[in-house]
Amino acid sequence: MQLTISSVLLSVLLASAVSAAPLEARKNKMQMNGNAGKAAAKSAVGAAYFITNEPEVGNFVVAAAIGSDGKLTLRQATSSGGLGSHGAPGTGPDPLFTQGAVKASAAGNIVATVNAGSNTLSVFNIDPQDPTNLEMIGKPVGSGGEFPVSLAINKAGNSICTVNGGAINGVACFSVDKTKGLIPIANTVRSLKLNQTTPATGPAGSVSHVIFSEDNKQLIASVKGVPPTPGIFAVWDIAADGSLSEDFKAVQPAKGGLLPFSMTVIPGKNSILATDAGLGVDIVDFSNGAAAGVAAGKSSGLAIDGQSATCWSSFSPKTGNFYVTDIGTSQITEINVDDNLKPSIVTQYAQGAGTATIDNDIATVGQNDIMYVLAANATQVKVLSLNAPGKATALQTLDIAGPAKAAGLTVNAANLQGMTSFIKK
Repeated sequence: MQLTISSVLLSVLLASAVSAAPLEARKNKMQMNGNAGKAAAKSAVGAAYFITNEPEVGNFVVAAAIGSDGKLTLRQATSSGGLGSHGAPGTGPDPLFTQGAVKASAAGNIVATVNAGSNTLSVFNIDPQDPTNLEMIGKPVGSGGEFPVSLAINKAGNSICTVNGGAINGVACFSVDKTKGLIPIANTVRSLKLNQTTPATGPAGSVSHVIFSEDNKQLIASVKGVPPTPGIFAVWDIAADGSLSEDFKAVQPAKGGLLPFSMTVIPGKNSILATDAGLGVDIVDFSNGAAAGVAAGKSSGLAIDGQSATCWSSFSPKTGNFYVTDIGTSQITEINVDDNLKPSIVTQYAQGAGTATIDNDIATVGQNDIMYVLAANATQVKVLSLNAPGKATALQTLDIAGPAKAAGLTVNAANLQGMTSFIKK
């Protein structure tokens, strides 16, 4: 679908007018685990967050306190003021076909989420004394398109960009005002020109993720292909005033890559590791510029034998390795990328057949890295201690369904999405 800039801007205005009134009658916050939850929040070193993404009763950001040992205690669910959604077909986990539906920033002391069913974004201030306690800043704002599925926060924590995956698709960026909330940044609504629907149809052909490059000078969105046609990484340059280049540079994965999904920066290399449900992992080297892409010489693909849909990734500073999750096999695969950007599999960790491991994040707690994995089908969070390269161990399996039911919070395995973490400074 070809879209004019004026039509996209009109969509921004229409989306901005979305009212949260139907949700006002519901509780804005729901407490979990009673006195135990209060105690955990009081002593927490940080928090982990995911979203309920419910289309009918509204989207909630669920916060779990992170203890000094890295273990989680569910504490509070906060309304986002918007609705969730599920892409077509409307069954099964990973409803948004994405990574980054909710993101936290220690630099900005904020959490932001997409509201895919309302075409809006919400941003919250994090209580420094209790990181499970979130307060919305301003009101939800229009996402600049339809079916927003992923967002990224810059290093300073004062700018947020999102990618919309619906019929009106593309990216848009916002500055964070600690009083007013999200303020659109001029000249950042940019189309991907995809022929899509609202909600999006996928996973093939849908947008996947949006990130800032390591130096924050580029914005990168990943788009899955429709096999045998490979997907792309769409790259926009970011100007000093925050505006984006008018057109994106399209970079294809190396040979074998088909369905680029999550993207994780490879530190110090101006490159990314991207999961690829059609292969395993793509390495994309931008060291000679985005236009060079795979021609830069070090881009490659890594096949994960037996993989079903490897789609989510994170990096551990302590082990120096990447960890990717597969929704079909419920396996975590640990991957090393050497100085020449050559990837190799270290080992794998089974998380239980049928648990559907999707979004994940890694937080440094004390002297150790802890991995949090949303196991959607099981309505659980798997917690692993990353003790050393190749030595991850199970630390905890956190039940979501029980505490949610006790608190009156609607949780559906097919709608759960996202995982991000925040550690106190």
